[in-house]
Amino acid sequence: MSGGAGAARMPVAILCGGRGTRLVRDTHAIPKALVEIGAKPILWHVIRIYAAQGWRRFLLLTGYRGEMIADFVGGEEWPEEVDISCLDTGLDTPTGGRVALAAQRLRDGPFCLAYADGVADIDLPALIEFHHAGGGIGTMTVVRPHSQFGIAALGDDGRVLRFEEKPRLEHWVNGGFFCFEPAFLEYLAPNSVLERGPLERLAVAGELRAFCHTGFWDCMDTYKDAVVLNDLWRAGNAPWRMWERRPRTTPALQ
Repeated sequence: MSGGAGAARMPVAILCGGRGTRLVRDTHAIPKALVEIGAKPILWHVIRIYAAQGWRRFLLLTGYRGEMIADFVGGEEWPEEVDISCLDTGLDTPTGGRVALAAQRLRDGPFCLAYADGVADIDLPALIEFHHAGGGIGTMTVVRPHSQFGIAALGDDGRVLRFEEKPRLEHWVNGGFFCFEPAFLEYLAPNSVLERGPLERLAVAGELRAFCHTGFWDCMDTYKDAVVLNDLWRAGNAPWRMWERRPRTTPALQ
């Protein structure tokens, strides 16, 4: 897949400040963004998802052990010609505050925003086209993840009718992979939690649209998630390996 020339000009800010406290076995000494899938940090996988589809400019919003992230990206031999820079946004700064601190580097036009711990086989050019067609300030990718538990279907009399093993949930949830206009920066403050005040206010204003992704999506939130993603990678069944797919032609992004 390819996003065209416009994608190369659109910056991608990636939230890389987390400690990953629920990944205790792996993150006692490294930031969450450097926990590995296969032999590469999950941050590498996220960057490759974008780079494979034409994006070239990346701004990493670092916090905990940010120097380790800077050392990694500086020493890595990237398959694509990417421009990656790091911005230290503080140790305990909330997600929205991290983006607010990067405002001067994001206000020149539309920009993408991603979490460093989520991977998907998302069609990014389609996301951007959807965003531009909607005319709003922000677009959030939403997904329907699978339940972590098996479900028991019950009859009216309380009898168990059947079991469903980890079905897909009915509700849509925030899957990251955002696109914003510079006007979104006005919704942010140093103490903003992205997923609360800023996005909630944007939604109330009618300026937030949802791009429904029905393909693969997962995030490395717990040690169990890390095991699942590593198992998929080792089995050669990692759907987010967008860089191994045949490119397609899409209209240039604005």
